[in-house]
Order: sequence, then C-alpha cells, then structure tokens
Amino acid sequence: MAGKSKKTISFILIALAVLFVLIWGLPFYIVREDQQAVVTRFGQIVASRTEAGLYIKVPFIDEVTEYPSLILSLDGDAERIPTRENQFIIVDTTSRWRINDPALFYQSFKTVKEADIKLSDIIDSATRTVITRNRLSEIVRSSNIINEVHTDTETQLVEMEDDDSAQIEALVNAGTTNETISKGRDRLCAEMADEARKMVGEYGIELIDIVPRQIKYSDELTSSVYSRMIKERNQVAQAYRSLGEAKRAGWLGRLENEKRTIESEAYRISEETKGKADAEAARIYAEAYNRDPQFYEFWKSLESYKTTMQNFDTTYSTNMDYFKYLYGTNGNR
Repeated sequence: MAGKSKKTISFILIALAVLFVLIWGLPFYIVREDQQAVVTRFGQIVASRTEAGLYIKVPFIDEVTEYPSLILSLDGDAERIPTRENQFIIVDTTSRWRINDPALFYQSFKTVKEADIKLSDIIDSATRTVITRNRLSEIVRSSNIINEVHTDTETQLVEMEDDDSAQIEALVNAGTTNETISKGRDRLCAEMADEARKMVGEYGIELIDIVPRQIKYSDELTSSVYSRMIKERNQVAQAYRSLGEAKRAGWLGRLENEKRTIESEAYRISEETKGKADAEAARIYAEAYNRDPQFYEFWKSLESYKTTMQNFDTTYSTNMDYFKYLYGTNGNR
C-alpha cells in the first residue's frame, strides 16, 4: 500500500512539472540581438518587436515570424544596358539592405526570399535608368585625375624636350584625349540608390547602397574594341620603329662623318710624315753625294738595276751609258 502511494505521488509531481513547463514556456518567446519579429493573430499583425528581449504571446493563437535585423546583401544578375552613346555594356551590381519596418515588410513579402526577388527587379530598373542617361566615361571613372596626370606628363615632356625619353613618351601618349567627367561612378551609384529608394520605402526596407561589381563591353563590342586597341598599339610600335630608324640613321651619319674626319686627319699626318721623311732622305742623299759623288752615282745605279732588271728576262739597249757600271771598263772597280 505504501509503495502504491509513493508511485502516485511521483506521477502527480511529474505531471505538475510538465504542466508548469508548458504553461510557463508557451506564452513566452525570445527575440535575439540579430533578429526582429512580427506577432500575428489569425493573420492580423498584433505586435512587432525590433528590440532583443523576452516577450509574451497568447499560446496556440499568436504566431511569431522572425526576420534578420542585420545588413543583408543582394547580388544582382548581369544586365546588358545601353549607355548614352548607345554602347551596350554588361553591368553586374551588388547592394546592401535591411528591414527597418518588420510589420510593413511582413505585409509586403512575408519571407526574405520574396523580398530578394522584388528588390532585384527594383535595383535592375534603377540601374538601367541611371546608366542610359550617362556616358560610359561617367560610369567607369570616379574622378578627373587621369587628365591631371596627362597634364603633368606634357609638362615633363616640355622640360625634357631634348631627351630621348620625352620622344618615347610623346609617341606613347600621342593622340590620347580623355573626357572630363562631371559626376563619376560614385555619384551615379548614389543616384541608382536614390532611384531605387523611391520604390522600396513602402515595403519596410532600407536600401543602403548599390555598387557595380563589374562593368564590361558586350560581346559584339568586345572584338571591335580589341581591334581598335591592337591598331593603336601597332601605331605606337611603328612610331617606336620610326624613332629607332631615325636614331640609327643619325648615328650612322655621325659615324661616317667621324670616319672621314679621322681618315682625313690620318692622311694629312701621313703626308706630313712622308714629306718630312723625303726631306730627310734628300738631305741624307745630298750629304752622301757631297762626300763622294762617284760612289753616290754608283749606288743609285745599282738601286735602279735592282728595280728594273728583275722585270725583264732579256734586255736590249743601245744606251750603254745606263749599263756603264755593268759593262764599262770602270764597272769592275
């Protein structure tokens, strides 16, 4: 009998504990720091919670729908959009947004996935509207610093007018002109966001920004752009070759002039040396002749024989004076 009483008491205590937990837990719900919630009763919104904490609801009647309170990102699809110059480009954007009115958001979408679909359409429309009103240069550039760099380069070219590097820089930058932008990519991104905010405010969404992740030419323009770039680079390459040929011709001309100058100077020096040598030889010959005229005449005749006789196998002459030292009576002295 005592054992049955103990079992009954244990069962009652367990039942009371379970009932206490059910009664205590069901009316309460928790909203975390990274969440916000909407409480609905029979499909009607009765409360929205944007602060973290512990809240009470009617058990089995109220339904709590939770949404993130963090900043969310949305990556759009790549779109083919014409610019103001009617040049088609591919634009891929990303945007940041968050839910600032959970009740209004619940009435508009119910789920974040549905909001992504609607927000993507709005952002695509705003992006197309802004891009079609502006030039390509406004979309891809944020400032006019490239024009300032070009001006600085021109100033340097003036300062280096006689330098080869100045000529090369002039060839590389020949015909390069850059448009001056009045807005720039950052301002256009702000315009895209402002355009989209006109349509998302009624959905309980705060759009933070829209940023292009990628901007590129469409496929049909890519080949023509590459062809133009190749043509421009070929022109620059030809300009380099022309500059090289001009330098080569100048160096060869200077080399030829220096060669002629050196040869002329060498010839002048050689002629002066020959003249001095001939004068010295004549002096020596004259001195030798004055010492012994007969020996001098004999020596010169032998030199002449050595020069002329070796060119002939047989010599016939009626002028015996020339051979007087060979056949004359005095030749054997």
